[in-house]
Amino acid sequence: MARVVLNQVTKSFANQQVVKGINLLIPDGSFTVLVGPSGCGKSTTLRMIAGLESATGGEILIGDQTVNQLPPGKRDVAMVFQNYALYPTMNVYDNIAYGLRNRGTSKKECQVLVEEIAEIVGLTQYLKRKPSQLSGGQRQRVALARAMVKKPKVFLMDEPLSNLDAKLRNQMRVELTSLHKQLGSTFIYVTHDQVEAMTMGDQIVVMSEGNIMQVAAPLELYQEPDNLFVAQFIGSPAMNIVKDEENSAVVWGFRPEKAQLLAESAAPASSIEQRVLRGTVISREILGAESLCHVETEKGRIVVKVDTEISIQMGTHVQVVVEAANIYEFDRATGKRIGKGVGRVGQHALAGGMV
Repeated sequence: MARVVLNQVTKSFANQQVVKGINLLIPDGSFTVLVGPSGCGKSTTLRMIAGLESATGGEILIGDQTVNQLPPGKRDVAMVFQNYALYPTMNVYDNIAYGLRNRGTSKKECQVLVEEIAEIVGLTQYLKRKPSQLSGGQRQRVALARAMVKKPKVFLMDEPLSNLDAKLRNQMRVELTSLHKQLGSTFIYVTHDQVEAMTMGDQIVVMSEGNIMQVAAPLELYQEPDNLFVAQFIGSPAMNIVKDEENSAVVWGFRPEKAQLLAESAAPASSIEQRVLRGTVISREILGAESLCHVETEKGRIVVKVDTEISIQMGTHVQVVVEAANIYEFDRATGKRIGKGVGRVGQHALAGGMV
């Protein structure tokens, strides 16, 4: 096991800088997820840690060793790719054992290690099969086993579940987090799926356009976003963002589940510590126990999460009521969060000016 440290790491291709001087500490034994939209630099960052791409500038440390000049094979890391990269002519046993044989591991030791890892990932009965005879989830386990058998300091995973169907992805997420706890190794995992990031990582690194926007635990990211990008990227559906009528320099936002939907004629609780928007329900998505109501207001379209048992018809005129404690305020120019709740946002932003 080992921690990974990036100090002012940059990466440029031709005249384009795709990673822009990032600083990051990945603790020993953590499950750290790099998440962000396509092209944000997360996979490039992972490949620089692996040694598959050289850093244009800055320093990369694995453990206490600077590895910038080390080739991939000397960094004591193992990478699992999106396409698994299995050898189709080899059976499962030989795919897992391939790296050990290249290291000169004895036949007996190789057998012990392969059988041990196969038992952990549930592949014992498939060791004689070819990859073409396996399901997508089983092939994913072979790729993981091939990485695990090397007993590396760090596991690197680049969107390894993206080729699986939704049900299998959910199953493999549980298996990967369980495997991490069992091994206690450092996992660095790249995905563009924020749900995947939130359910798997104990530390999440949100990236955008080659920069790190925030590093935090999943719940902290959701409850305390540092900026507009994180607020809208983390959470499904995204945070509602509304322009402030009285202060054009700010916008304010709230999570869909933190709003209350009332009939147009209902009287909201009398308090300056809330805000009310009037609008019309234009559509409803039933997700099971919960539904998403899309409401067209004078300040734009917003989404409210409600209990599915609540009867709401399309075209209904409603009030959307949000308590002050659940309102975030952001600087419109920089996107930085500048407050949350009446104590820090200030009464001018919450006095019901939109009623």
